[in-house]
Amino acid sequence: MARIQDLLDGDLIIEDLQTTDKAGVIGELAALLQRKGKVGSADDIVRLVMERESQGSTGIGDGIAIPHAKSAALGEMVVAFGRSHRGVDFASLDGKPAFLIFLLVTPEDRPGDHLKTLARISRIMRNPALRNELTHCTRKQEIQRLIVEEDSKYPNSR
Repeated sequence: MARIQDLLDGDLIIEDLQTTDKAGVIGELAALLQRKGKVGSADDIVRLVMERESQGSTGIGDGIAIPHAKSAALGEMVVAFGRSHRGVDFASLDGKPAFLIFLLVTPEDRPGDHLKTLARISRIMRNPALRNELTHCTRKQEIQRLIVEEDSKYPNSR
């Protein structure tokens, strides 16, 4: 299982998401992954993630959402991060909008890594100080640094 710091570089961060709905945000993040050569088709990623969303919300509360899916077309796991200043309705468990959103897509044949990475993102984002800092920082390099620092606090368990 890869650590978040091994997956998320500054080029995979959107510091100010422009859309305000779930499908739009997922589309923005998927388009970024496509532009950076991480996925073949943003439309396919959006379709897969929205299919997963129809099974239950990926809004975990505390302003966090982790939309995710598995794709047979991927050879490696990909992660993108976006921040919304306005908030996005992800039908979160706490009923509040999501401001910090990770898009995770993993190869279909790696379900264990998929679950471990979801758990790792969730664990990292439990830190209220980190959430606060991510909400207020101004540059994507700073966002990346904060996430990497928090991720490095946890050993890479297998």
